[in-house]
Amino acid sequence: MANNNFDVIIVGGSYSGLSAAMALGRSLREVLVIDGGKPCNRQTPHSHNFLTQDGETPKAISDKARQQVEKYKTVVFYDGLAVQGFKTIDGFEITTESNDTFTSKKLIFASGIKDRLPNIKGLSECWGISVIHCPYCHGYEVKHEKTGILGNGEYGFEFSKMISNWTKDLTLFTNGKSTLTKDQAESLQAHNIPIVETEIDSLVHTNGQLKHVVFKEGGTSAVKAMYAKVPFTQNSDIPISLGCELTEHGYITVDSFQRTKVPGLFVCGDSTSFMRSVSNAVTSGSFAGSMANKELIEEEF
Repeated sequence: MANNNFDVIIVGGSYSGLSAAMALGRSLREVLVIDGGKPCNRQTPHSHNFLTQDGETPKAISDKARQQVEKYKTVVFYDGLAVQGFKTIDGFEITTESNDTFTSKKLIFASGIKDRLPNIKGLSECWGISVIHCPYCHGYEVKHEKTGILGNGEYGFEFSKMISNWTKDLTLFTNGKSTLTKDQAESLQAHNIPIVETEIDSLVHTNGQLKHVVFKEGGTSAVKAMYAKVPFTQNSDIPISLGCELTEHGYITVDSFQRTKVPGLFVCGDSTSFMRSVSNAVTSGSFAGSMANKELIEEEF
């Protein structure tokens, strides 16, 4: 790469990163997009609830997006991982796994989050296919089917209540002793939602399509889909090393303009929001790119 100095570096080249890159490319900015090529939804067969792209594969959407962004000649791509970041007098410095170094005036992180899946055999193979996180993304495809909720306590109760909109054939698997309150348990039972406290050993599936749950004490329960809210970590620790803060839920704190507390550093996409969808990623990325450009204009004018 002939030039290693840019107006903006974007770390992460999926939906939010590409959206930010498009906004900046259309603003005539010199932009570098650094991407490791492993989006969190790479195993998901279809993406939904995004106008004009409903039912497309995640890869088809991102491939088309990249082709469109590549038409803006001031935007260039680097395939690799960003591993270090530093604040400089003029902006930021990013070093990659291959020890390449780039600098920029503004920095946008669209690096996403990493799911920490529970230690249940078969679950990782089903994740994003038949073990799902979002009814708005995938609920219609498994409507009225025999469905499980993997959860407990407040989350287990609230999510069971929500998913009952898509199916009445619903079971709550607490995977151990229930922490539901008496009122919560009685409410679920009144709505014919069984509560199964037996610990889960494994999920039996065919190519990620769930067949049934196997319990450690023996026995099985047939389900076609299962919802789970799993813990996560940030994909990159560079924003924190630069001084960004996390919310109590583990998201990077940003204001309404996608700005962090570190001047010149923006974060967008799944790193900042529990609303984990393609449409939200695209929106926040476009906003981050526009706001970074606005700051550059203010500084240059």
